[in-house]
Amino acid sequence: MRKQKLSKKAAKDKAKRDKAFAMTPSRRAKKAENQRKRRAATKKGRNIKGKDYDHKKKKFVTVKKNRGNYGKGTKKEKRR
Repeated sequence: MRKQKLSKKAAKDKAKRDKAFAMTPSRRAKKAENQRKRRAATKKGRNIKGKDYDHKKKKFVTVKKNRGNYGKGTKKEKRR
């Protein structure tokens, strides 16, 4: 992914927002779940390199598919 071209102030503000979002209870729970899933998959001998856990499909899929919402983009994705 390409780095955004931001001014120093904008980059600092964005880092603050990103950190606040990453520390929300739902994001922390997802990160913890991802760690558990990845460790378990590695222990079973599965090759998960270059893959992310998809919380909707409940399995590991490529980063490209998962973050791009399977070609549909994430702009119109329903929020819970």
